[in-house]
Amino acid sequence: MSTPIDLTGLKERQKVAWASGDYAVIGTTLQIVGENLAEACDLRCDEEVLDVAAGNGNATLAAARRGCQVTSTDYVAALLERGQDRARAEHLDVIFQVADAEALPFADESYDAVLSTFGVMFAPDQATAAAELARVCRRGGRIGLANWTPEGFVGQMFKVLGRHVPPPAVAQPPSNWGTEAWLHSHFDERQFLLQVTRRTFNFRYRSAAHFIDIFRHWYGPVHKAFAALPPESGQALESDLADLLNRSNRVGERSLVVPSEYLEVVITKR
Repeated sequence: MSTPIDLTGLKERQKVAWASGDYAVIGTTLQIVGENLAEACDLRCDEEVLDVAAGNGNATLAAARRGCQVTSTDYVAALLERGQDRARAEHLDVIFQVADAEALPFADESYDAVLSTFGVMFAPDQATAAAELARVCRRGGRIGLANWTPEGFVGQMFKVLGRHVPPPAVAQPPSNWGTEAWLHSHFDERQFLLQVTRRTFNFRYRSAAHFIDIFRHWYGPVHKAFAALPPESGQALESDLADLLNRSNRVGERSLVVPSEYLEVVITKR
């Protein structure tokens, strides 16, 4: 008899990881992704928009800047607080609410657009999360996603982390969401029209050492990986990350610019 999958325990560990460090230090650099996604979804003034696993609110702010009525959600309250700070600074009227992507507390077909940038892809129960996005989206509405691909830099970085701190055996790779086959299998073409565009986000830092220093202090998954390892093993992880960064760097020794591929996805509910 197979051992039951403890998704609840996995989710609790994820919450601890994302609450560690300070994701906003990383998240704010990704704002252009939220802006591009808002345009790809053709968001319109007064539309009702839900941002799922919003983090510090990149897609939230992009939608609010376009006059949408936005509800920003995440299961980590501390991340939403950073989004609140940013919305307040721009005098944007946004509702912030703690909510689990796998059990959204909203009625069926409540929103004109449902967005997530590098957020919902980390939900442990991927099929349930995808179904929840579809459930709360109105017919004729759009689900807009930005998902790291397995082949891109972030996908490769998670593979490096996994070699040093193996993920739970039950964990599904978040990069599943960055594959067209997976998306088509969870958003059936009879009910949804998918448009997928491959895009690139450029991470810009002084050097590989600078990138690693920022991520090991502020980016939850990397922060927790280093914290779980003894010093010698931590040095090995640092070396492997530096090797990946330097191989991926497109500007040579004078700086660090690392392209990372992601899928920009617009799913229209028929």
